[in-house]
Amino acid sequence: MFQLFVSAFVTLFVVIDPPGCAPIYAGLTANASHRQALSMAARACLIATGILLVFALFGEDLLGALHIELDSFRIAGGIMLFLIALDMVFEKRTERREERAEKVKTAQPHVEDVSVFPMAMPMLAGPGSIASVMLLTARAKGIEETGVILAALALVMVLSFLALVAARPIIRVLGSQVEAVITRLLGVLLAALAAQFVIDGIQAQF
Repeated sequence: MFQLFVSAFVTLFVVIDPPGCAPIYAGLTANASHRQALSMAARACLIATGILLVFALFGEDLLGALHIELDSFRIAGGIMLFLIALDMVFEKRTERREERAEKVKTAQPHVEDVSVFPMAMPMLAGPGSIASVMLLTARAKGIEETGVILAALALVMVLSFLALVAARPIIRVLGSQVEAVITRLLGVLLAALAAQFVIDGIQAQF
């Protein structure tokens, strides 16, 4: 059982990639308060966990009933992530925030909620993690092994939450100029990740 737990944990940790998601989350929530960022991180991890649980237990039946292939998730998720990446690189998000601030003269600026999209899905609960958790549970023999896999998933999501929370203070210590450079760089990396999602989906189809 311990070997199964380690195997499932390593697989899910590599696919979900908490250290890779954390700086992207920090860039997306640069203007949020600590409380808002903490709340969004918690919601993102809880929603992602719920999505992965549903697919772990009922994924094959659900996709079969809807006549949807997993590769469609890769392509759709890649397109959506690419749009977010463009906003990060060209600071469109910052421009929209400034426009809102001029229109709405309030003490507290509007902060866009990124917990559901893109953090919960497709960043944390993306095509790769959905496919991985479906494959792991499909190979499990009995309730005990399924429980071990779900426990590994829970641990990965707890580590994901800790990574998201820790990334913002680290990046803010570096200063606004460095933060802007990092945000643009992460936007480019996110665009590459999005393109890879689309490429993988198309290759699997054809």
